[in-house]
Amino acid sequence: MIGGQPIFILKEGTKRETGRDAMKNNIDAAKGIAHAVRSSLGPRGMDKMLVDSLGDIVITNDGVTILKEMDVEHPAAKMMVEVSKTQDSFVGDGTTTAVVIAGALLQEAESLINQNVHPTVISAGYRMAADHAKKVMDDISKPVKFQDKALLMKMAGTSLSSKSASSSKDKLSEISYESVKAVAEKTDTGYSVDFDNIQIVKKQGGDIEDSELIFGIIVDKEKVHPGMPNFVKNAKIALLNAALEIKKPEFDTNIRIDDPSMIQKFLSQEESVLKEMVSKVKKSGANVLITQKGIDDLAQHYLAKEGIYAVRRVKKSDVEKLSKATGAAIASSIDELSPQDLGMADSVEQVKIGDDYLTFVTGCKNPKAVSVLVRGGTEHVVDEIERSITDSIHVVAAAVEDGGYVTGGGSSASEISLKLREYASKVGGRQQLAIEKFANALEEIPRALSENAGLDAIDVLIKIRNEHAKGKTTSGINVYTGEVEDMEKAGVIEPIRVGKQAIEAATEAAVMILRIDDVIATKGTKGGPGAGGKPGMGGDSEE
Repeated sequence: MIGGQPIFILKEGTKRETGRDAMKNNIDAAKGIAHAVRSSLGPRGMDKMLVDSLGDIVITNDGVTILKEMDVEHPAAKMMVEVSKTQDSFVGDGTTTAVVIAGALLQEAESLINQNVHPTVISAGYRMAADHAKKVMDDISKPVKFQDKALLMKMAGTSLSSKSASSSKDKLSEISYESVKAVAEKTDTGYSVDFDNIQIVKKQGGDIEDSELIFGIIVDKEKVHPGMPNFVKNAKIALLNAALEIKKPEFDTNIRIDDPSMIQKFLSQEESVLKEMVSKVKKSGANVLITQKGIDDLAQHYLAKEGIYAVRRVKKSDVEKLSKATGAAIASSIDELSPQDLGMADSVEQVKIGDDYLTFVTGCKNPKAVSVLVRGGTEHVVDEIERSITDSIHVVAAAVEDGGYVTGGGSSASEISLKLREYASKVGGRQQLAIEKFANALEEIPRALSENAGLDAIDVLIKIRNEHAKGKTTSGINVYTGEVEDMEKAGVIEPIRVGKQAIEAATEAAVMILRIDDVIATKGTKGGPGAGGKPGMGGDSEE
């Protein structure tokens, strides 16, 4: 108000929340998101059924998939969705854990705000706690090498045990390890894994146990001509980024024909050009041709006569994977094709799975790209198995790249929590309160695991605290027996990157939400010209 007159700074219809109200609403929204995924944490976690506006169904307990499919409106809740997306892109697993920790951090901060502790003080304490937590993780971590197959398979199994694929975790763990082993490349500092080199093909039908790793590539295409062989042994593969067709001129042309015999000459010329293309393929020594472009009907006939297996219009990404798997060079024209450009594979075969025909390029020597064929009874099962195996492959890769692991089952969270309480007493000041609250928030992991398994969370937490106080750093909750056990012996282990990134992402999101004390939401204009309103009805409309 200036001189008794109101001054409007914001547009009419703008909604504004300030101070404690804004903070409370943001914290409540973020807690709501954490609560939504909390029941899906751990081996005894439940699945969610998500139905979109078209009626399509997704059944999953994968945290990031649940949050992606949810139509989240609240801006603070969207920040929680970002936490899971970051965790998924950087690690591939632990998405639910990250969101649950973020929700717990905000819940603990709320009680401090109610005691008039300033959000900036809480934020500083949380950051100190997160840094110390990562140091504790480094201290309790143990080394893992690429050759430790049994150990890496246990990590994949830990990731799979919380998914619906847990019944076949032994088979899928082996697939995860072998696929990473095939594509991992040695670097100066260790190993690196490019996930673009692992192709996952899902086909419904059969059982989860029918899923397999192909040391080669599956091309989701059939041979172009029925006269071609269904099976080619000792395949010599030509990869082409060119068409076996007569090239059309780039400008308008007219041909004047005076004599009917000229038509036949044109056709014969076209035939000879296509025949010459096929003979060049044959001359190179190739008995399999895979091209990104088209193959003319007549060229298909000549290829079939020569006994060459051909596939057309293959995706660029699949052709690049084939190049890495077979060692073939991708030729950009048929004239460039030479015996040195060809790739090798034990066999190329057309296989019918369900109603689809696929081309299997298998038995590649030392392939740098591989395929995982995922099978399952229904479409929803296959989709969930694909998500599960993607997570387990990421887990093995993270362990191989970082070379360290920690124990699961809430044991690492409990150990960090214990060490943070010791650290808090040394820090002093108001930050001490925030660090203690951070320690409480981390215990939300064993608490959620216990509750999801139908156990008494208080009893479990007391037992775990007692074991850790005795120096048993690997003690965690066995959700199947309800007992507190050594997670190292139980084989419940995970890469250090999963826990570190979960703490980092959760802390950043919690701090960002805590520091917001003003939310200004502008209202969109509706009913204006060109927006479906009547002529002359422009301007703002109140709803």
